[in-house]
Amino acid sequence: MKKTVIWVCAALAALLLLLGGIQGYRFLYDRRASNFKGAAELYVYPWMEPGEVLDTLLAKGCVRKEKSLRRVLSPHAVLQTGHYRIDSTCSSMYVARMLQKGWQTPVNLTLSGSIKRPGALARKIGTQMLVDSAAVAAFIGSDDSLRVYGADTKQLFTLVIPDTYQILWTASVREIMDRLVQEKDKWWTTERVAAARAQGLSPREAVTLASIVDGETRYEPEMPRIAAVYLNRIRIGMRLQADPTVAYCFDYQPRRILNSHLQVDSPYNTYKYAGLPPGPISCPPKACLEAVLHPDVNNYLYFCADPSFNGSHRFAESYAQHLLNARAFQKALNERGTK
Repeated sequence: MKKTVIWVCAALAALLLLLGGIQGYRFLYDRRASNFKGAAELYVYPWMEPGEVLDTLLAKGCVRKEKSLRRVLSPHAVLQTGHYRIDSTCSSMYVARMLQKGWQTPVNLTLSGSIKRPGALARKIGTQMLVDSAAVAAFIGSDDSLRVYGADTKQLFTLVIPDTYQILWTASVREIMDRLVQEKDKWWTTERVAAARAQGLSPREAVTLASIVDGETRYEPEMPRIAAVYLNRIRIGMRLQADPTVAYCFDYQPRRILNSHLQVDSPYNTYKYAGLPPGPISCPPKACLEAVLHPDVNNYLYFCADPSFNGSHRFAESYAQHLLNARAFQKALNERGTK
């Protein structure tokens, strides 16, 4: 009888030891062991429940042991909205704490390509960030909102330099704009401000001129030459007569600027009004800004797109030569049926 009791006690002790070992292993595995393979980007939206987040992770195929993650991620846990990067160094418990404490990984906010309208800027931000593009549009379309940056809606594009910025996915519109303006201020170093002054421009005027260069060409090697043409015109008091400013007056709708378009009464019509327009007509890339700060040295006053449509231009010092170049291009346009 005693031997039976001893064996039973020994068996129970062994069972308890085994169960304790299993629990101890699970405890250590959940907290110390890597439970993920490779890397995964996880976006947690405000409406997502823990179960939905867990299913999203499982669908990515990066979880080694599903039960481990389920043990530490309670169905009743309160998860923080955000973007999280999970890699092979993460344990289940670390990920659970990451999601509950909001240890976010910044995302890349890329502003590139053609940004000719405030709406385009709002959409680029809205498609990459959690904030709604309508909220962005409302903010950047308000003089009251931009007043804190010493600007108004006419000067919106002087506040933003196209680039890639790392920022929290959940940032508010104000936080996003604060960051963009902060980076713009860093870009305008003492040397760049001095370079603008050397051309007789303030930084904001330099951005405005750069936006016109942006409207004229995407061919970077010619940007400094085109910038020089406009600077030459400014220096002799000649009107800029820039077609992109006229296109801006018509919300960039005309495929071809005609004489009738040149009659529009707008301060942005540089055929009618001398000097620079009230503000940028687009958000110019850095290449255009650098072209204005470091233009070519030449005597050109005119340029016209090359009739070969290769993206380059023909430049002229005299109006007579320019007329020849312009007629060649107009003929090429007509031959293509661009009326």
